Amino acid sequence: MVNYNLLDIISILSLFIGLLFAAFLFTAKTKNRLSNQIFGVFLFLSAIDNIFISKILGDNFGGLSRIISLGVFLHLPVFYLYIVSVCYSDFKLKTRHLLHIIPYLIVNLLVLTNFYGVNPDSKIILFHNISDALKNSFIHIFVHLQVVCYLVAVFIVLKKAKTIYLENYANSTISFYKWLFQLTVVISILHAFAILKNIYKFSDYETFYYWTRIILVLTELIIFCWYVLKALNTPNLFKSVDSKLKLTSNLITEREGDSIKKDPINNEVEALKNYMIKEEPFLDSSLTMQDLANQMHLNVRDASILINHTIGQHFFDFVNEYRIEKAMRILENPLNNKQTVLEILYEVGFNSKSSFNTAFKKYTGTTPTLYRKSRQQQAA
Repeated sequence: MVNYNLLDIISILSLFIGLLFAAFLFTAKTKNRLSNQIFGVFLFLSAIDNIFISKILGDNFGGLSRIISLGVFLHLPVFYLYIVSVCYSDFKLKTRHLLHIIPYLIVNLLVLTNFYGVNPDSKIILFHNISDALKNSFIHIFVHLQVVCYLVAVFIVLKKAKTIYLENYANSTISFYKWLFQLTVVISILHAFAILKNIYKFSDYETFYYWTRIILVLTELIIFCWYVLKALNTPNLFKSVDSKLKLTSNLITEREGDSIKKDPINNEVEALKNYMIKEEPFLDSSLTMQDLANQMHLNVRDASILINHTIGQHFFDFVNEYRIEKAMRILENPLNNKQTVLEILYEVGFNSKSSFNTAFKKYTGTTPTLYRKSRQQQAA
């Protein structure tokens, strides 16, 4: 008869909830279906990693237990693909993505000779004395190095996606970046905790190892439940960008061979600012760099360089500045006293009160309500 302790019970509960969420993400028909399915795979891998494989499957299934336990080498590759799939609207799984399973194949080949190819009794001995195996120590180091590399890659992807978004879109929120960044930071902390756990694993502090594992499993379970529920309840949270869009710095590099004169650039900047004041394209909450370039009959590359480089503002901030200035004029006018702040923010092109308040305070140093009161007091 198998005896289960507190850690086993928490791990099995985590397995059940993780598999339940994974199944839901696989079957749910949503706009971001591919992203949800990839995240479902990540949840599945995380869930089965949290159980004591040997105790669930028994010693007779040592080979299968080892294959499952080495699935930890698939966690971060799958998470990386999830982040890329959310950041870029045109993401598709391709054959080249199979390269991410190479570390998993390497470690399986590494243990092939001293685990899969021996008799059952030897497998049991190796499984229960795993901390004494040199190859196992190498595997632990290898997996943590892989984790660090993939987390760095994820942060690079997020930074690039955020910059592309700010340079090409004027939607008044970048919540998609904030949520993905927060999730990545949390997962980074969890893996840092996992490193600490494994240090105790190879030491004489078995009690510390036991409790760090309990804390790790519980924290991971809570975080994943929170994230999945938030993503499902707010399907419009993730505003992905087109991967074909280039950073302005790359556009400038491509244009280095062109002869650029100062006066024409100044004229273009003046024409752009006049157009923004007279035509007010910023009132469209979904305005993009492509839209503005088309309206002004400009090449989108030239428009991007003009705003993001020459003027020195991200397109996101450039457009929001005009929105805030218009909102300020409305708030200053006593005739608009009956118009609420919510009505004003929608009128000038914002689509949420939080993003409007954040942008307004960044530009003026105060809130819309306080700004209205102070201006009207000065006029009285």
